[in-house]
Amino acid sequence: MISTGELKKGVIIEMDNQLYSILDYQHQKIGRGSAQVRMRIRNIRTGSISDTTVQAGTKFPRVRLEQRQMQYLYAEDQNYYFMDQENYEQIGFSAHQLGDTVNYLKDGMTITVSFYEQEPVDVEPPINVELLIVETDPGFRGDTASGGTKPAKTETGLVVNVPLFVNQGETIRVDTRTGTYLERV
Repeated sequence: MISTGELKKGVIIEMDNQLYSILDYQHQKIGRGSAQVRMRIRNIRTGSISDTTVQAGTKFPRVRLEQRQMQYLYAEDQNYYFMDQENYEQIGFSAHQLGDTVNYLKDGMTITVSFYEQEPVDVEPPINVELLIVETDPGFRGDTASGGTKPAKTETGLVVNVPLFVNQGETIRVDTRTGTYLERV
């Protein structure tokens, strides 16, 4: 069991016979009465995001997940396919289930896929991903007195704010947890 005091982002809990991933949480103490915990949660199976409030101290069953390394193969329509590297079994996820992870998928990359009772439920990309910039405005020397940024579109369609010295055709490293520029590769 996991208590509301032990919640963290990314923890998967079971509530109302559904699996939910914690996206954000906040403890609130309002005047009289007991404290409450507001949570923003994502249904693992459907991908829908909702807000809920529970009493502080509420306990949820902790979900045990099996994790396997899988290789991203390709995208077709709104589905993304992965292959188990041990038995070559292929599974698919919809874009809705993957959420923001689709912005970091590159052909052949290795990803951690979580399974709950033999059902694939979640995909976790590496912490950092290297992406090629396919479109950005040229940066000119002396544009700002201090460091400025500009938007850059990557090969996966993700738009990242990068420093002015980064140009089209260069590869950058992006943090998949926040979607921010880390460095030029």
